[in-house]
Amino acid sequence: MNGYSTLIIFLTVSELALLLLVVLFFSRLRRSEDLLSKLQKNQDALLRKLDFNARLEQELVGSFQRRQAELAILDQKLEERSTHLEKLVRKAEEITRSPDFLRQIIVNGTRRGQSPQALAKATGLSLDEVQLILAQKG
Repeated sequence: MNGYSTLIIFLTVSELALLLLVVLFFSRLRRSEDLLSKLQKNQDALLRKLDFNARLEQELVGSFQRRQAELAILDQKLEERSTHLEKLVRKAEEITRSPDFLRQIIVNGTRRGQSPQALAKATGLSLDEVQLILAQKG
């Protein structure tokens, strides 16, 4: 073998080695591209899920705000009704404490056969007051 043949063999082996390196490089490149494609698909899926979650969260916030507004309206109505009922209770207490009403209770109770002690307890009056009212009636 002469120097020229050795050089050709060396260059051929070098070219084969380079060709092998190029094949390995492109094989790795293809795997990297496949991996990158999978990552992009996963990223797209994640973005869609994040978008869905964001819309769902907005709906929940909107629903919460509507319910808060409804609760505020109901609270206001409840306060108005409470005030109205307190007024009615005060009026009822005034009526039940009026002398005419107490007199009617005592007279009607006596007609039904209740004792003066029971009438005094029911009306919150003393036994003497009940007896005085009964004496005035009769």
